[in-house]
Parts: sequence; structure tokens; C-alpha cells
Amino acid sequence: MSVLRIVLSGYYGFDNVGDEAILYAITQSLKEYYPKIEIVVLSNKPEKTAATYGVESVNRWNIAEVAKAIKAADGLISGGGSLLQDETGRKSIPYYSGVMKIAQFLRKPVFVYAQGMGPVTSRINKMIMKKTLQAAKLLTVRDESSKQLLKEIGIKQQIQIVPDPVMGLDASNFHSGWLDHKQFSGRVITVSIRDWTEDLSYLEKVAEALDQLSKKGHNIVLVPMHGKHDLKTSERVTNMMIEEVHIFPYDHSIQEKMAVIKESDVLLGMRLHALIFASVGLTPFIALSYDPKIDSFASIVDQPVIGNVNERNWSSEDIVFAIEKIFADYPGEVSKLKKFVVPLQKQADDTAKRVIDLLFEPLTDSKDAVSYSERSRIRNR
Repeated sequence: MSVLRIVLSGYYGFDNVGDEAILYAITQSLKEYYPKIEIVVLSNKPEKTAATYGVESVNRWNIAEVAKAIKAADGLISGGGSLLQDETGRKSIPYYSGVMKIAQFLRKPVFVYAQGMGPVTSRINKMIMKKTLQAAKLLTVRDESSKQLLKEIGIKQQIQIVPDPVMGLDASNFHSGWLDHKQFSGRVITVSIRDWTEDLSYLEKVAEALDQLSKKGHNIVLVPMHGKHDLKTSERVTNMMIEEVHIFPYDHSIQEKMAVIKESDVLLGMRLHALIFASVGLTPFIALSYDPKIDSFASIVDQPVIGNVNERNWSSEDIVFAIEKIFADYPGEVSKLKKFVVPLQKQADDTAKRVIDLLFEPLTDSKDAVSYSERSRIRNR
């Protein structure tokens, strides 16, 4: 079996559980399909990333190290996550496109892996994306709106919609000892909240809804998904509340955070990967949107979006009503979610398989004529 070496570029090493879960899921899928793969991750904390995921890692900010790693590799994976957008900063698109351009300059294939594209407002950024993505070996996105955005900026090559990599994780053996220790009686509602607008009235409405739900006998657990950043927002919400509320430890592992959401009864979530964790664990959720990616994913798994933090067309009563509605027919809500989630779980690993198969295509005389079985024979030679 030949050794393959691939570099992963993404928002890794920043203690964002969603992006770390993406990294974990991609590495698991690649290793499961092709055990002799060597993975090098571009990270903000390379030592921690290497130790956590059993990979090699280099400093994402050291361009010389990045170029050296790509030069020694067979290809580059860019993604997943929302890398190519200019909503949260001007540097994201130039940085991630720049890494892809280094690979293309070195004649290494680039695989765009289950990314969420946009929003993009800058005309220059749209030009950068068009020039970079048009030359990708494989171009996959996680929702229809991302595909439409790429078409609008002029991408002509095939764009495939695939599930978020995290949908492929098997959470059945993940367990929350913290939840056991709490020994809650009654239903548990997990909450993933983040700061977004300067107007914090949306946090006040969330706090008011959680107070109402707590008075009904439900247990409230806030789950910070982005380290201390979300912990601060969670603490702000608890300070607005009257009733008892619990905060899950911000620094616990991906598996533990998946477990506490999976073992809860319903999630109220803003963070995309909190919604994905809920889906993987077949926990019904209510989404509070701040970005089109939230609406897109909720639509994919047919779960409700209660409102947008930038709008005033929703209330605390809407949250309470939506959650009580789920509890009124809980088995039916779980069955409905399962119907949409199971097919996505089956498809989630296909992107990794496609990347590896494409890496082996140059070993054949006619890539269009090579069958799956033939590629498998080449891999195992």
C-alpha cells in the first residue's frame, strides 16, 4: 500500500469546537478509508493539534513552513467550515485562497472539502475566489446557497453538495459523566449561545425564555462551543436570569460536548456545529439564526428557526412555545429528525473517499476509464 501525504488547511487551533470537530471528522474519515495516509495540519497551535489528533502539524502563520509542508505532500484539502467569507474579517479569503494558490503554484491538487461559502461583499474577494476555486481538483460545498454563490461569482466547473464532515461521526459511544454527576430530574435543555450584535436584547429574550422553561421544571445547561469566548456570553445570559442554570465546562473535549447535547432532550442553538451535534445525536433542536448557514442546515434536517438575532420579529414566548411543541410529540419529533439525518450520515464519509481516489488517478493511463475496484487494487499494491 502506497503512502499518501496530505495537508489540511482550515480554522484549526483556535479552540472553536465546531472547527475542531470538522478536523477530527476529516482525519477520522481519511484514516479509516486509507490507513497509510500521513496528515499535516496547518494550525494556530501546532503542538496541541498534533498531540490531540495524532497528526503532524505546522504553524499556519509561517508561510515558509506552510509551503514546505505542501511541497512535500501529494495534495491539499481546504476545509471544511466557513473559510471563504468576509463577514467576520477581511483576511479570511486572502489567507485561505493564498494557501490554495501556493499548492496550485507547486502543482499540487487542491480539494475544497464541504465548505460553506460566503457571505462575500467585496468585489476583489469574489475575484480571488473565482480565480482560486476554478482551478480546484474537487469542489464540494455543504449547502445549496453556497453552490449558488459560487455560480454567481463565475465558477464554471462542477460543484457538489455534500454533508458537513461532522455528520459522519459516530457519537453512540460518547458519554457525559458531567451530566451523570448532576443527576437531573426532568428534561434537560442544552443551549449554545454566542455574541453577535452590539444590541444584546436578543440575549435578554433568550434569558427570559430559559427562565420560563426552568419554572416549568426543565433543566437548563449552557454549552460554550468556542472556548472562553462563548463562556463569557453564557455567563452574561446566566446573569440575566432569575432561575437556576448550569454551564457545561468550556474546556471539555469534542466528544464530551457532543455527548451532553446528545443526552439532552432538546437544544436551543446559535452555533452551527451545536446544531450538527444535536442532529448526530438525534436530539431535536430550535435554531436561533445569525447567518444564512444556520437557516440552510436547519432546512436540510427540517428543524425550526425561531428567528434571527438581527431582527425583532420573535420573542421569548416563541422559544418557549417551540420547545413545548417538541415535547408534546417527542417520539414523533425524533423520528422526523432521524429520517433526514440517517442519509446524511451515510454520505458524510464519501468526500474523503473521493479525495483519496482522485489522488490515485494520475497513476493510471486513462482516469476516466478506471473503475473503483481498479483504484482499490492500485492502492493496495
